[in-house]
Amino acid sequence: MKFSNIRFKEINSSIRFDGSYHLSEGVLYNNKIQKMNFDYLGNLASNIFTAGRTKRIYTSKEYGYPYLSNSDVSRNNPFNSCNYSSKEYGFDENSVLKEGMIVTGRVGAIGQTSYITSEFEENKAMGSDNIIRIVTKNKNISGYVYAFLASKYGKTFFNKLASGGVQPYISEDMIKDIPVPLLPEAKQQQIHQLIVEAADLRVEANKLLTDANKYLYDLLKLQELTNDDYEYFGNHVADREVSTYSISIKEINANTINAFNYSRKIKKITNIIKSKSYLNLKDCLLENGYFSTGSFKRLEVNSDNGIKLLNQSDIFNSIKVGKNLSKRAVGNVKLVEYGEVLIAGVGTLGEGETFCRTIFANEELEKQLVSGEFIRLKTNDSVPSGYLYCWLASDYGFRLIRSTQSGTKLCRPIPNLLKEIPVPVLESDQMLKIDIEIKTAYTNLYLATTKENQAIDLIEKEIDAWQ
Repeated sequence: MKFSNIRFKEINSSIRFDGSYHLSEGVLYNNKIQKMNFDYLGNLASNIFTAGRTKRIYTSKEYGYPYLSNSDVSRNNPFNSCNYSSKEYGFDENSVLKEGMIVTGRVGAIGQTSYITSEFEENKAMGSDNIIRIVTKNKNISGYVYAFLASKYGKTFFNKLASGGVQPYISEDMIKDIPVPLLPEAKQQQIHQLIVEAADLRVEANKLLTDANKYLYDLLKLQELTNDDYEYFGNHVADREVSTYSISIKEINANTINAFNYSRKIKKITNIIKSKSYLNLKDCLLENGYFSTGSFKRLEVNSDNGIKLLNQSDIFNSIKVGKNLSKRAVGNVKLVEYGEVLIAGVGTLGEGETFCRTIFANEELEKQLVSGEFIRLKTNDSVPSGYLYCWLASDYGFRLIRSTQSGTKLCRPIPNLLKEIPVPVLESDQMLKIDIEIKTAYTNLYLATTKENQAIDLIEKEIDAWQ
């Protein structure tokens, strides 16, 4: 139990009576930083604001602009599973996220901070009212301020300020008084430049992923899917027809009696793919190439000698926090190998959920521990791993994976159905081109994370070293 004596004037000045505020590490950090050369966040920013609640009319990608939550913004590919708000009826200029902004969660995910890259502004992506925007007076220190707010010091200040019981929250007025250390100009610029370079690498990576997907569609002569092409659990659309169909009892097999698995819409998609050269997923994998990590003891430790566990809640984020577990308790489990294709194997069917989303195991994930919730795939010589990822990560691949689900609250793909989904096969040089683009994109994401971590590490070490 933590306890301490607090003077009345400290309670009076902070207008806070809860012990978590006065006993947090933020108090110690605040005392330390105020002995350094510093300024308050409110003085460094030209504006700290939320966009406020706006009219939301969700629609398809074709007719809308991206409408992002704070968790969407923090992902490697922020537009992969976000909502789209009507261009005609739901657009709000004040909500658009601009390049160089620093954003953080107002409710729930306190301290989850992101740096806005150019692709957000180019796509006219709007942020929800639960996102606090921070615009620095000098754009040339925006990366530096972001690195501090994303560091252990910044996160501690956000958590220290959080108020509320069931749903913690912070406000724009609360964070104006966060003290930001002002390191020497050269160090500030070094840190800022690392963040800018990381942002550019992420933009380039997402462009490569988009180009690879478009190239795949062009070769296969596939059209973009619309809401009418599959069953989904998404936002209500007024003119959406109820999906009903009848099937012969001969079509029902021992794998499932779930109507979702017999979708006529998905069968139509499957027939389109099978009209071309294809393999079933199981035929693209090594003999033991379809597996999960399995179960293991999860004993959290503070030691640097532990091993980080990544689960579905953070593996898709640009900065992966994870949990630090005891290596001895984990035992001898299969760590991730470069080139594996991972499928989020447990979750719910909301359109914004990561369930059945796919990720490529790049240099960052290599030799990492992932939870048993993931379905892990290792390819044979029939298709390159980057190509298989590109197909499964496409809208066609995602809908085919989702169509194999079973369950109510927490769903899982039925393995026998998943192994049978079709994978189109192209000429070797065409698949290799896609494979290279995917691997280059994911290497860029790894380099971006490395640069961002380097920037955060620099600022933390400078503050740590201050006596």
